[in-house]
Amino acid sequence: MAIEQPLSAFLVYLYVHFQAVPFFSAIGAYGVAIIVLTIIIRLALSPLTQFQLVTQRKTLAEQRKLAPQISEIRKKYKKDQQRITQETMKLYQEHGINPLSGMIGCLPLIVQIPILTALYYVFQGFAKGGHGVQPFLFIPNLNDTPAHHAVFTLPLVVVNLPIPTPDYLIFPLLAMITTFVQSKMLQQPPSPNATEQELQTQQMQRTMVLLSPVMIGIFALQVPAGLGLYWFIGNCVSIIQQYFVVGWGNLFPNRGGGGQTGGGGPSKAVASKGGGGPTRGPAPSLKPVPQNGRPRRPKK
Repeated sequence: MAIEQPLSAFLVYLYVHFQAVPFFSAIGAYGVAIIVLTIIIRLALSPLTQFQLVTQRKTLAEQRKLAPQISEIRKKYKKDQQRITQETMKLYQEHGINPLSGMIGCLPLIVQIPILTALYYVFQGFAKGGHGVQPFLFIPNLNDTPAHHAVFTLPLVVVNLPIPTPDYLIFPLLAMITTFVQSKMLQQPPSPNATEQELQTQQMQRTMVLLSPVMIGIFALQVPAGLGLYWFIGNCVSIIQQYFVVGWGNLFPNRGGGGQTGGGGPSKAVASKGGGGPTRGPAPSLKPVPQNGRPRRPKK
């Protein structure tokens, strides 16, 4: 793989230089090198991630505005699926919406697949390169696979999940938790007048929010512990970036966040009646106006 050699050379370069610093050498120079490498990779991908977040958020907001009209189209042509598709696409074109723009959300993940694959072989090569055991903080060896230190096996529907000792279990758990937080932040809040298609989409989102962390946790148990550290740090960087675009999203719906209206939940501001025009003064009093300091009596 073309990207494997540059990543391997840069990781060794960072490791050698951090090894010369007593503090980093004491806590684990290899782990510090992985953290720095992760941050550099995520910063390099940040423009693509930023573009994906903004585009996806804008598209979903525009589609939600058109939800009532799409619902009317479905009711009008409920027996003609082809006509529904044609009228929906026509509506999207009139409002300048590209329904395929949601696929942009897959780009950062697609780009990371070759990087993850390359890092797997980089970590394997580093372990076989004569560098010996690489402890980091509480982990005895970042080159070792957590599944090799299983205490017991948890039977699941599809696979038997090995549960390692606590020191090797922490990074897979952190990877799961940060993946859940990241997915929950991106989850769209439910619409009060959701169409059938929106309800299906929301159900799929809820399923993925729960399924993604489990998949990442299983993955982190089967690869070297250094790759679990990479995923955890990468998620932390992504969470910080997402906060400034979508706020806390659906993670804390009742909080505002990131300076984005609606980023942390629905706005509580109530619009004043009258269309926002100039405010009128108080209504005139019906009481008689006093003259010379004495109230004037009404005529009988």
